[in-house]
Amino acid sequence: MPYPEVKGLLTDIGTEELGHLEMVGTIVHQLTRNLTEEQTRTAGFDTYFVDHTAGVYPQFASGTPWSAATMDVSGDVIADLNEDLAAEQKARVTYDNILRLSDDPDVNDVIKFLRAREVVHYQRFGEAKRTRWKRNNRAADNKTS
Repeated sequence: MPYPEVKGLLTDIGTEELGHLEMVGTIVHQLTRNLTEEQTRTAGFDTYFVDHTAGVYPQFASGTPWSAATMDVSGDVIADLNEDLAAEQKARVTYDNILRLSDDPDVNDVIKFLRAREVVHYQRFGEAKRTRWKRNNRAADNKTS
């Protein structure tokens, strides 16, 4: 990222997102650490358990493991900020879906917090995009004048 103000934003949000992973991992660990063999089967965690026991493994709800290949990067600041905006909205929808399924107030409180932070990240990426767009357009206008 060649722009210091956007570099700082990416560092801040990236650091916070790592914290989000830790929070979700902690929830999953707390909810699954004491499951009996029967509860593991009944909940549909048996295939997961075979590979990972009760360890937290980063994967999508579909079972697809997370990898860096899921991130889209073009090298164009505006295009990449649009990808970031989309990712925040996808995270918000995921949290909305979890809230529709969960009846645990302690889990829901954490998920509501995480959802609110995704909205803030979306807003910050939008601000960065608007700022860069204005600066890029001014620079282009100056070159054509």
